Amino acid sequence: MASGFVETQDGTQIFYKDWGPKDAQPIVFHHGWPLSADDWDNQMLFFLANGYRVVAHDRRGHGRSTQVDTGNDMDHYAADASAVAEHLDLRNAVHIGHSTGGGEVARYVARYGIPQNRVAKAVLISSVPPLMLKTDSNPGGTPISVFDGYRKALADNRAQFYLDVASGPFYGFNRPGAKASQGVIENWWRQGMMGGALAHYEGIKAFSETDQTEDLKAMTVPTLAMQGDDDQVVPYTDASELQAKLLPNGTLKIYPGFPHGMMTTHADVINADLLAFVKG
Repeated sequence: MASGFVETQDGTQIFYKDWGPKDAQPIVFHHGWPLSADDWDNQMLFFLANGYRVVAHDRRGHGRSTQVDTGNDMDHYAADASAVAEHLDLRNAVHIGHSTGGGEVARYVARYGIPQNRVAKAVLISSVPPLMLKTDSNPGGTPISVFDGYRKALADNRAQFYLDVASGPFYGFNRPGAKASQGVIENWWRQGMMGGALAHYEGIKAFSETDQTEDLKAMTVPTLAMQGDDDQVVPYTDASELQAKLLPNGTLKIYPGFPHGMMTTHADVINADLLAFVKG
């Protein structure tokens, strides 16, 4: 089936897409907050054209999946990803995650993918691990006041907040000389507003306060950590640079001037590097 739903243990319906030859190597995409599988349209078409099977799902409370009021945390995100992988019996898969989706990939690969012998490689793009929140043990992190600001903006006027994020820091459209794409902005907004406000609100805690140090250490498969050094959402010095130090089999690639949503703004560069890593 080209798309469908998987029911998880707690009754949540997870929407997924599954395109391409079922005997081909699966490339599995995990989207960022507060988006959906549609954020990977470019990459899915690219890898499909290169002969791969491509799979992506909407996280619980996001996109077309159930707007749950429970389980909006990294443990459930990973378990849901595993439910999709088990339902489709994905093996020798490459799991690619962006932002919060990178956190989902790290926990999935560590807890389910490797123990079940389903994962060949992983990619973390502009991803949140090991920990976004500034703490005594993570002094380079982002202060809690920033995430409190996200929560307030979401609760006060989610629609305007999502417009502001997409038209500003997410794609670097707020930088001098940047050429903003109205279509990209509106597509980000469309994806965000499809999801549930509660799941998105609670998801802020999930992506900012989940310590994934041990997940990264357990990711023994070849893993590529890639990020732009002009990421205004997830500071690369507290993310990809630390990931590379914790990953047992990691490779780090930093892109000068690239924004948080670089796989959209610089798809040609990112897609080529992803394909090279998958084939390598």
